[in-house]
Amino acid sequence: MSTDRWLHLDGTANTRDLGGLPTTDGGTTASGRVLRSDNLQDLSPADVRTLVAELGLTEVVDLRTTAEILMEGRGPLREVPSVTHRHLGLLPERGLRTDVFAAELDDAELRARLPAGWGESVLPRQVGLGDEVEPPAVRSYLGYLTDSPDQVVAALRSLATGGPGATVVHCAAGKDRTGVVCALALAVAGVGHEAIVADYAMTAEVIDAIVARLAATATYAEDMARPREQHTPRAETMRRVLELVDQRWDGPLGWLEQHGFGPDEQAALRARLRS
Repeated sequence: MSTDRWLHLDGTANTRDLGGLPTTDGGTTASGRVLRSDNLQDLSPADVRTLVAELGLTEVVDLRTTAEILMEGRGPLREVPSVTHRHLGLLPERGLRTDVFAAELDDAELRARLPAGWGESVLPRQVGLGDEVEPPAVRSYLGYLTDSPDQVVAALRSLATGGPGATVVHCAAGKDRTGVVCALALAVAGVGHEAIVADYAMTAEVIDAIVARLAATATYAEDMARPREQHTPRAETMRRVLELVDQRWDGPLGWLEQHGFGPDEQAALRARLRS
């Protein structure tokens, strides 16, 4: 997989374009339409100019929990009027299910109201029933599809209808929650399983930088103390997830159809992602 899709920003470690990937019919995905990233809290003024003025960013799809956003505070893109933000958390929330973007994210009193145990929902640890034999990451990714299907579909709808400029979808590290949403989007675009797996595994190239970024924050520091190998994405993880999606739902498109993302919406997403 070519690595020239990386977008080197001062304030992120894992931002890249979903363009340039091969499709099974001989085409490629379009550049400058959808980006995937780790969190955007630390973007520099130069980064904001690159994203908004140069790449034409108009939408952010944030897959983090309410607690994560409240603890991390407003990122600089929240101050750009031309950029729409959509909060579609994929992990179970422990209370406080209000629209986080309707609140003042730097409000200390609001942060103090976070429920006990909120940190347990920051990173992906849920286990789908009947999947106990699968590796933890596989169980977590299947959990997004079984426990948060409406949020997954809403994220894909945002990608399909976003624009006219680019959309960036992100979570904290840009590998787990973002990885599953991007895998489904690429499948709709006609990208084959192995190219989806290769895109997912690219995050391993920058995992040290990702861990360093997150370890420097109070929100994620404790979790980042785990061994490096527990954070590193492996190709076999996404390959197994896609295999199980094929078995259980007749593939990613089958999962989408069964959860209300039908042919018309799939066509719109495909058109947005294709050259």
